[in-house]
Amino acid sequence: MLLLTPGPTPVPEAVRMAMGTPTIHHRTPEFEAIFEQARGYLKKLFNMEEVLMLASSGTGAMEACVLHLCQSKAIVVNSGKFGERFGKICAAYNKPFVEIKNEWDTPVSVDAIVELVKNDPSIDAVCMQVCESAGGLRHPVEAVAKAVKAVRANIMVIADGITAVGVEKVDTTHIDALISGSQKALMLPPGLAFIGLNAQALETIENGGVGYYFNLKTELKNQRKNTTAWTAATTLVIGLVAMCELIDAEGGLDKLYADTAKRAEATNKALQALGLHIYPKVPARAMSAVLHDDASKIRKILKTKYGVNMAGGQDHIKDTLFRINHMGLVNVYETAWALNAVELALAELGKRAYDGTANRVFTQEFYQG
Repeated sequence: MLLLTPGPTPVPEAVRMAMGTPTIHHRTPEFEAIFEQARGYLKKLFNMEEVLMLASSGTGAMEACVLHLCQSKAIVVNSGKFGERFGKICAAYNKPFVEIKNEWDTPVSVDAIVELVKNDPSIDAVCMQVCESAGGLRHPVEAVAKAVKAVRANIMVIADGITAVGVEKVDTTHIDALISGSQKALMLPPGLAFIGLNAQALETIENGGVGYYFNLKTELKNQRKNTTAWTAATTLVIGLVAMCELIDAEGGLDKLYADTAKRAEATNKALQALGLHIYPKVPARAMSAVLHDDASKIRKILKTKYGVNMAGGQDHIKDTLFRINHMGLVNVYETAWALNAVELALAELGKRAYDGTANRVFTQEFYQG
């Protein structure tokens, strides 16, 4: 089965082999050396002053950032399930927040956030997604961060980059915390969360420290010594090092970003050539999201007849959206196979005659576009 869901992504064989080695204890010089390697790779990937690893899903990192970096009131951007989650985290801790809610295909307005910041001095954090994967949408995070910092420099910008880190080079110049997870572009099993932090966020954390397990002050103190406050996810950290080494062997981050961008753009053009509608107004590079009345039928045909597992939508677009993953080291032939399967499925449903358009356009755009 070809797994092309936007997380979890397939784990490469070399990474599986690395994680299949005998288990080691986390309080040993051997693991500290591995952890140090992992920290070095992550600092390069995030391009931020410090990076923390948490044994959790990305939601744990979202919660930790809200607790540590929002002291009074947050703006949360809800253009999908994961933006909605920031609001739910605030509500769970009785933390005041104001929600900007858009349709799932619509990126947030920079001006709307700036207006809220100007008119409410109690706002001290902005929480939003880089890529809102519920609809494959790319928010203008960098522009938002720059604009709010120009209004008040002490506002914390918390960016969920779970489906963006490792997909594209996120400009972190004005971002205080950037979050990611292991099961996306880093092609590991679920279970590790990452937080990139700048100097301003580090100062806030070091002067604070909230909670017990997700206490970032405690983690910061330990991880700077190449250990963890609690039991480390040793196997996943070993896999992380192996994955980063694989990315380097494949040409490094710049090549990964370039290949992902080409694959995403070529896929979208191939889908449009089939008469399909790309759902978000500003598509993220992490996935191609297609809105179609027969999306659930298409996905069923893909899985049962052609061995392709794609994700559907959620909530109101559960049965009318399908999403094709571009995160990680995806082979060109895998995307080509999936697109050909989509075209065959459309023909089976009587939507258009099969003529090889998808592969023809994809190949042309990827190699010549």
